[in-house]
Amino acid sequence: MAFSGPMEDQLAIRALNETYCDAVFLRDPVQWGSTWAIDAHWDLMGTQVDGREAIVGLWTMAMEGFKFVAFFGQISAIEVDGDTATGRVFTHEELEMNDGTERKPIGRYDDRYVRVDGQWYFQERRFKVLRG
Repeated sequence: MAFSGPMEDQLAIRALNETYCDAVFLRDPVQWGSTWAIDAHWDLMGTQVDGREAIVGLWTMAMEGFKFVAFFGQISAIEVDGDTATGRVFTHEELEMNDGTERKPIGRYDDRYVRVDGQWYFQERRFKVLRG
């Protein structure tokens, strides 16, 4: 996997990923939820969630466990094929739990994107922790 397809689509998918990261920093469920397709699928370390509403619900609940979250994503692949695309994003997080403990996990997202009415969304994100 590498970078392929129209540059304007690759740029829009990069912006989608940056919007996702920004929303995590801001703890903004509306902005974060706007990055997902209505019928999206999220595999969060084996927890399977379907549909934007359920995905945002899980994320909102999970965010309540953190006093502070910093989330950085490094896009390492985007392959566009018409109105769909695949990608890979490596992540680095700085987490402060409500009890004061800290974690700095490194992870990987394997993504599928979909363009709906000219807008790119996450259709599927599969996340796993590489180092935790």
